[in-house]
Amino acid sequence: MNVKKPHFINFGGSLMDVSTPRVMGILNVTPDSFYSSSRTQTSKQIAERVEQLRNEGADIIDIGACSTRPGSEQPTIDEEMNRLQMGLKVVQDVWPEAILSVDTYRSKVAQMCVEEYGVAMVNDIAAGQMDEEMFPTVARLGVPYVLMHMQGTPETMQQNPHYDNLFKEICLFFAERINRLRQLGVKDIILDPGFGFGKTLEQNYQLLANLHGMRFMELPILFGASRKSMAWKLLNVSPEEALNGTTALNTIALMKGANILRVHDVKEAREAIKIVEKLKENQNI
Repeated sequence: MNVKKPHFINFGGSLMDVSTPRVMGILNVTPDSFYSSSRTQTSKQIAERVEQLRNEGADIIDIGACSTRPGSEQPTIDEEMNRLQMGLKVVQDVWPEAILSVDTYRSKVAQMCVEEYGVAMVNDIAAGQMDEEMFPTVARLGVPYVLMHMQGTPETMQQNPHYDNLFKEICLFFAERINRLRQLGVKDIILDPGFGFGKTLEQNYQLLANLHGMRFMELPILFGASRKSMAWKLLNVSPEEALNGTTALNTIALMKGANILRVHDVKEAREAIKIVEKLKENQNI
């Protein structure tokens, strides 16, 4: 029988144990997300999506107002803030108890969301590299921080990603950034290897195959490949047709130690977790 060691993330005094994997549901308030079905721009659309996330059992809502699909142009900070303000007001009305994460690489946006809307976590695709104030801001706010690896920027990351040693370089990157965050006093850090961010299809699968190797850092691992190209390109389908591929990827990631699944499809992710957890109960790991 596999005995779990609890692993807690502190959301404003509320502890969440991620030794049993959790589901982060995606709430896009963008007009140009790569997965068109996930775009919510009106208050009605956002409210319906929040209800869906709650009904399907999301543990965290990750709200983002800035598309990071390959080659995307970034909105101004005012545009991002305006979209988030509208979205967060709707979330507060529909599901005031929701644990919220904001998907942003801008420190001023993160600060506004935490201080004005009670957002509990910052999810930064740039690991502080696109805004030097992000690390000090997160430390001052005292919220958990998702540290993601990306080579390049959203505009350039897929032009010609290259690594001499993919896994080693990502681990060294994490080690340096974790050290800086610890020095500033950030306590809760979640690692996101950044599938699809500055990585080829082959590199994504190399990374997934070795995902369990990141457990030595003893930090929660977030897996975010929902309807991404590592599923739909390999299967020669569209993002809209990539749910089955996404579930397969999520299942593999769970077997390799992922603690949080960031997904568009919460119900299916919860089912994958339930099956993998039952399997782990019945084997010695």
